Amino acid sequence: METKKEFSFEGTVLNGFLMLFVNIAILALAIYGIVESIIMLDSSDGNSGGWLLFGSIALLVVNIILWCGFLMLEPNEARVLTWFGKYSGTFTRTGFYWINPFYSARKASLRARNMDAEPIKVNDKTGNPVMIGLVLVWKLKDTYKAMFEVDSLTMASNPNEMGGSTKGVMNALEKFVRVQSDAALRQVAGQYAYDDEDGKTNEPTLRSSADEINEQLEQKLDERLALAGIEVVEARINYLAYAPEIAAVMLRRQQASAIITAREKIVEGAVSMVKMALQKLSDEDVVELDDDKKAAMVSNLMVVLCGDDSAQPVVNAGTLNH
Repeated sequence: METKKEFSFEGTVLNGFLMLFVNIAILALAIYGIVESIIMLDSSDGNSGGWLLFGSIALLVVNIILWCGFLMLEPNEARVLTWFGKYSGTFTRTGFYWINPFYSARKASLRARNMDAEPIKVNDKTGNPVMIGLVLVWKLKDTYKAMFEVDSLTMASNPNEMGGSTKGVMNALEKFVRVQSDAALRQVAGQYAYDDEDGKTNEPTLRSSADEINEQLEQKLDERLALAGIEVVEARINYLAYAPEIAAVMLRRQQASAIITAREKIVEGAVSMVKMALQKLSDEDVVELDDDKKAAMVSNLMVVLCGDDSAQPVVNAGTLNH
């Protein structure tokens, strides 16, 4: 089992409002010292004024450094802290705080993000080109992997923003997610046929087994995105169609299949109705029909029941006995 490398930051953390008051006091003290040192330099006590000026400037520099230690986190935000290159933990406490300003803090968002991938062309199990797209909901689970296991700096569209920008980090990770989603979708789609065209097999297809396909797609994405510490909340196919070059042919094939199925039902019903009619005529002694008359009657009834157009009746004024 893989050991989780992410851990919570355990260094010194002070209340941000307390340190804000302290910093303002130090700033005021430094400014007062500088003003007093200038007054002393203009007077006879120049030596003491020089030392006071030096101390006040040093205090001002310290104050400027202390201002860099403030952190403000909203819910589901994090800061990945490093101490001169060494990972020191992930800080996730919501609120306003102050930490040692010499820690480098990289921002990350733990909120769920949505990605609607554009449909891509893939070949299904039978070799037919199909267009397939997915929608993915994901969120950051392991900040250590996200920052240090994948080269997010190289993937960023603007690497200069990666240091402190949450948007830069998450956009880089989204690019990683998009590439891996494309690969996983191609892998899953290639294992299934678009549809059971002959209707004779019970194998799952992209069209009829959505739940199974989505479950496998989510599993493949989990395996691929775990490297970057990303958790897949939901993944499902949201677009499925034949590629344009074969869509018209496949449509005609589906129409032909539907027509054949409908004709089978019509013929089956027509045969049942003809059989019932002959049986009723015989049981109730309405009329006696020899084999030739029965054959003619069956032929006429089948034409009427199976034809697409309305029947045009012809009145026979003769007798059935002739």
